[in-house]
Amino acid sequence: MTPVLFITYYWPPSGGAGVQRGLKFVKYLPQHGIHPIVLTVDPAQASYPALDPSLEAEVPAGVAVVRTPSFEPLRLLAALSGKGAVPHAGFATGGREGAMKRAMRWVRGNWMIPDARRGWVRHAVKAAIPLIEREGIGTVLISSPPHSSQLIGLRLKERFPHLRWIADLRDPWTDIYFARELMKGRRAQRLDGAYEAAVLEQADAVVVVGPSMRSAFVQRYGHGVEPRLHVIPNGYDADDLKGIARHPLPGDRLRITYVGTMAGSYAPQAFFTAAAEALKRSPLPIELRFIGQVGQAVREAAARAGVLDRCMWNAPVKHAKALEEMAAAHVLLLVIPEGPGDERILTGKLFEYLAVERPVLGLGPVEGDAARIIAECRAGAFFTRDQVTAMADWMVARAEAVKAGVDHGVTGGQHARYERRRATAALAALIHAAG
Repeated sequence: MTPVLFITYYWPPSGGAGVQRGLKFVKYLPQHGIHPIVLTVDPAQASYPALDPSLEAEVPAGVAVVRTPSFEPLRLLAALSGKGAVPHAGFATGGREGAMKRAMRWVRGNWMIPDARRGWVRHAVKAAIPLIEREGIGTVLISSPPHSSQLIGLRLKERFPHLRWIADLRDPWTDIYFARELMKGRRAQRLDGAYEAAVLEQADAVVVVGPSMRSAFVQRYGHGVEPRLHVIPNGYDADDLKGIARHPLPGDRLRITYVGTMAGSYAPQAFFTAAAEALKRSPLPIELRFIGQVGQAVREAAARAGVLDRCMWNAPVKHAKALEEMAAAHVLLLVIPEGPGDERILTGKLFEYLAVERPVLGLGPVEGDAARIIAECRAGAFFTRDQVTAMADWMVARAEAVKAGVDHGVTGGQHARYERRRATAALAALIHAAG
């Protein structure tokens, strides 16, 4: 077995979408002759926006997990700004903001570069060095965000020049959709850009989740980085679907469900406006279910559209329960946050939406990667924010199908290409090639 050091901040008991990709890689890499050793943060000192201890049962037996201390200023910021919990990315301007919160946002954007979890870097490097030496590790795989984790790779390459470093970037970096909310000054922007450039130039391979993200990096850094950029998409684990409860769908209403976090920067107003229009023509009532952390600005958008009484707001749930909620919907809502580079955003939930075979209503750029996948899998429809009437028409058509008893979901199996085993096989090939 080839030993590989896998470095990731998000690891069980952390919950949310960020933990899933790495957890599934570690689950399936041994099938390809690769023995992952996990280096992560001590959960007692981590800044996790969400917890899901049930995921700890999915860590394969025999996989060593090394946990390190960390310095976490994000906890202090959360306390000073009056928030009881660590916010999700994109919630920087959620709700009404006072002077203290605005000041804390400025501090986060200008002094915590590239992000507020940078305090983990030196602890992770200190723990990684003896692991690499003792285990004879030749390849290190680092998954981010937080993108500060990639600074670990920069330091390890200085110590071990022949170490193979694979940087797995799950999200854009300097041009992430919420970057402008952090009020970064010129100095912060330059430093953040320098870190991104160093990673793109010094990593032996850079893995991204979609072709648009790859193209953006090539455009920014030139064709010299192109041979080292590899697309390995997110996906779903078929094993996760085997044990979920499948309940009959209601026939007396159209249930539209959104699973995950949603901040005001997601700009969902067009969806709520379309839902209000659809309600006027729908043969059935429309139920809007939200499972997860939802910002106050989202609720206000629903109120402005006059559909607040149609919304059901539910707290975050464990991963297995989230899958059950997806399977219990007539329609699954996917909202791509609005902002620069939104065509490159590929949320992890998209692939689990596909796996439960329920139609997807997408809101965002119709030329983006998410819209392309929905079209390829014939799994629903995508609309821009100015296609309110077309969106409403689509909802009405779905309600008519439910009433007529001909709502049969999505069939054809085109989504099978996004099963986690396939993604892990691609990563394993890259690891073996690097070795």
